[in-house]
Amino acid sequence: MVKMESTEEQDRKLVLEFCHLLEKSKQLFNGLRDLPQYGHRQWQAYFGRTFDVYTKLWKFQQQHRLVLDSKYGLKRWQIGEIASKIGQLYYHYYLRTSETNYLNEAYQFYAAIRGRAYYSRAAKEDRPDLMVKKLRYYARFIVVCLLLKKMKLVRELVTELEKQIQEYTNTYEPEDHMEWSLVLEEIKGFIKAEAAVAVLHADSNPIILSHSGSGSRLSPLTTPPCERSPHMTLSLQEILIVGSACEQAKFSELTMDMFRMLQTLEREPTESATNPLSMSHGMHGHDASPAASRIPPYGVPGSKGYLENGRHYRDNPHKYLLYKPSISQLLVFLASGFKELPLGGALLLYMSADGCFSTTKHPEDYGYELGGLATSVKRDSVDGGGLSCRGKSYKENHCLYPGDLYPFTRRPMFIIIDSDNSFVFQHIPRYFGQPLVILMSPQDVPPAFQADVQHHGSLFTLFLHSPLTALCYICNVGDVPIHHWERCQTYVDRFITEASRLVTRCRIDEIEQGIGFIDSSYVQFFGDDFLRTLILRFVFCDVVLRLHRGFRGRHMRPRCEPQLPANELLEHPSLSHIIFQLASALDVRGHFSEGPECD
Repeated sequence: MVKMESTEEQDRKLVLEFCHLLEKSKQLFNGLRDLPQYGHRQWQAYFGRTFDVYTKLWKFQQQHRLVLDSKYGLKRWQIGEIASKIGQLYYHYYLRTSETNYLNEAYQFYAAIRGRAYYSRAAKEDRPDLMVKKLRYYARFIVVCLLLKKMKLVRELVTELEKQIQEYTNTYEPEDHMEWSLVLEEIKGFIKAEAAVAVLHADSNPIILSHSGSGSRLSPLTTPPCERSPHMTLSLQEILIVGSACEQAKFSELTMDMFRMLQTLEREPTESATNPLSMSHGMHGHDASPAASRIPPYGVPGSKGYLENGRHYRDNPHKYLLYKPSISQLLVFLASGFKELPLGGALLLYMSADGCFSTTKHPEDYGYELGGLATSVKRDSVDGGGLSCRGKSYKENHCLYPGDLYPFTRRPMFIIIDSDNSFVFQHIPRYFGQPLVILMSPQDVPPAFQADVQHHGSLFTLFLHSPLTALCYICNVGDVPIHHWERCQTYVDRFITEASRLVTRCRIDEIEQGIGFIDSSYVQFFGDDFLRTLILRFVFCDVVLRLHRGFRGRHMRPRCEPQLPANELLEHPSLSHIIFQLASALDVRGHFSEGPECD
């Protein structure tokens, strides 16, 4: 009898311990939304504590499942909810650290929820809030799969989500059914826009390429070659990706341009070989969770850092993703990235936005009188209630002007502007003598592409993300067999290799004396894999659009500042020759201007 009471007491203590861990985990998880979105060290320890508690909670429910089933009444959807929270933790940790391996961790948890059907009986609980949790789980899982390019699974999940939304609507007639219908349409529109060119397998089914330069993340196979020099001193450390284009396809606060650019600025994640929901191993074992005691302070090299030239770097630069930010938010995040830059680090600002045009007839101040980029439609509160004085012309408050960026050029800065008013940023001065490169999109595209580009994502960003896809798109090539795609990709690789050779052949002593054909800023940035990739893909874009018959006029070609040399690079015969060869291989030679016949 005493032994039985002891067992019951033990069971009671186990249930109490589980309830304590569950409540503690919820408190910590809810506290995540109160953490500052910018800055690094402020949130690291809190995330570590949250991971620690969820690790303990997950292992605890695994080890004591029978007791919790019988004494607590633990349901499968409750296990699914814990797993979903852990998946969210990993996803948000990826967003804050830019380490793509955490995307794989999030995927493992979300996939296990689906594979083990943790939410399968949610509809039978007669709880609309539980159904909403299930729908949110699907939406989050779709985002992770999109970022990992698991498009076949994305389509399956969208079909399941549509069915779940229908069931939710029919059962509860909820007030938010229109919102979920809009979410579904948003996802479908995003998937359609993402597939600019279909690469077909032998059975004519579209496939997603992840290691062949098709717009994937950077990998050893896709990193452009480079003849290094001692002057290639800078590494990309901080990135601000801003999406403010009004009509562009988006999902989960990621516009298509943001979606493409963030992948362009990441390395391929390594596949996880273990199952994080294994009954025997728990969550990769306790030590695998990124808890505070096991993660080094931000910026200090850890297991995911690597050593180059005696200095440590993270696998991926740190990124901020801002969807339609207010001007104050944009400047705060920009200042945070500026503040966090280590010695030898560079800051990249990428902005995809609609133009904010000036009405000044005779501009004198190029920093503010040529217009800029429209930021959020949300309005910051302005002292004075927005009153204007008679006879005075004020600037648009909700606009990023070139002059707003002047203070940040105190550190090495790489700027990419994708807008119909991009060229106004070419006048940013180098007051502080720091390396500065500005890549600007064409301000216009031929009428045949305007509607598609406005909704499906910018052509310029597509060139920076996947050069071959962009070339196919402007030549109306809708699908390419896989073997043909890979053959064409070899021409792109040859182009990138040749362009890299042309950039680096300028002698360093000539650059130092100011008589070299290329500005020293390009050389200093060229040692970084990501920045080198962007520069060389910009060259590809410029050469292709210059030769394409449909893109006539300087406003339909990109610009850069400092200017890249024409004779020695952009109009070099060897680069044009490769483009003509590529066009012939795709059977679109007629889209390009006359040139030497290809072999």
